[in-house]
Amino acid sequence: MKRVVVTGMSVITALGQDWSTFRQNITAGRSATKKMPQWDCYADLNTRLAAPVLDFERPAHYSRKLTRSMGRVSLMATRATEVALADAGLLDHPALTDGRCGIAYGSSTGSTEPITAFGRMLERQTMTGVTATSYIQMMAHTTAVNIGVFFGIKGRIYTTSSACTSASQGIGYAYEAIKFGRQTLMVAGGAEELCVTEAVVFDTLYATSTCNEAPELTPKPFDLKRDGLVIGEGAGTLILEEMEHALARGAKIYAEVVGFGSNSDGLHVTQPSAPTMEKAMRLALEDAGLEPAVIGYVNAHGTATDRGDVAESQATNNVFGSDIPFSSLKSYLGHTLGACGAIESWASIMMMQDNWFAPTLNLTDIDPACGSLDYIIGQPRALQTNYVMSNNFAFGGINTSLIFQKWSGLLDGKL
Repeated sequence: MKRVVVTGMSVITALGQDWSTFRQNITAGRSATKKMPQWDCYADLNTRLAAPVLDFERPAHYSRKLTRSMGRVSLMATRATEVALADAGLLDHPALTDGRCGIAYGSSTGSTEPITAFGRMLERQTMTGVTATSYIQMMAHTTAVNIGVFFGIKGRIYTTSSACTSASQGIGYAYEAIKFGRQTLMVAGGAEELCVTEAVVFDTLYATSTCNEAPELTPKPFDLKRDGLVIGEGAGTLILEEMEHALARGAKIYAEVVGFGSNSDGLHVTQPSAPTMEKAMRLALEDAGLEPAVIGYVNAHGTATDRGDVAESQATNNVFGSDIPFSSLKSYLGHTLGACGAIESWASIMMMQDNWFAPTLNLTDIDPACGSLDYIIGQPRALQTNYVMSNNFAFGGINTSLIFQKWSGLLDGKL
């Protein structure tokens, strides 16, 4: 079995594209949630809230020829990957393009704008707006394919389109590809672009926040008065690498990926199941060869939905008991869907490095129906730990759990 380390990371979020900016915004308690007046035209839509990325545009050095097949979601994914590869010192490395590097990347869906052209075609019998790249921009695997073509990556591709676990499955499958010797390097993560259709998906389930006149007060995961989730957008890329290869080239190492668990409920498409959530966490612990007591922090999926928060927190309590520090970054960024697993893994690793962990924003009155846990509330928590867990749960009952170890260079006296 190969050991797998993280040698490059980058994100695009509504609260910054680097750790310093992101941490400053979290420390200041800033929320990315905004009122969306452009959604007022949808009369039956209950929510008017989202967490958009306001400072991302197509990079100036990306030619139109190279980006014709990209919608916004692929542009964000590609840019996050470019910065992560540069961070890892791999942009000009031969391993990137000689088959040793693969991709495991996803999104809930591709870009949605081209879908309207196909919809017009079916409804009005007109091809206006349908182009040779419309499908490529909207297909579910648009992020992975565009990343591969842009950087000339020739290894295996996993296209993980599993809603809220798209990025965490991408990281997990990338880890396994290296662990079992199939690839030396993997580009892993996920992205999502904001679209009102994604808000509608949850709005029809009465799962969106309607705190439309006070956007800064929502979402509020695990709070007794929470009223639903807020849709966000962004991208996150982690570069995973076989440890010996990383050490041989003198790479900077952020953390080691030591555990991954994934399963499915097999019960209901939209209703979560605490027992299988719990099982996914235990699978990750088993994969890592760790006891629950060594995990120092759990990054929650924490969407601020009624049943999801209760099931997740109860499952976490069943695994770790009441003393595990626990918080949700979706309280700041909204639910970035296909991107959340990568953004939250990045933040968990960086928080572990800094011995500093973010509280859940807007959490003031813990719902007694939620599991008994050490909810980080109010101020960031100073905390030293060698292991963090990041969990995500998706429609279809798909559950993922990732465990990262702080990189020290030594483990039991050995590399």
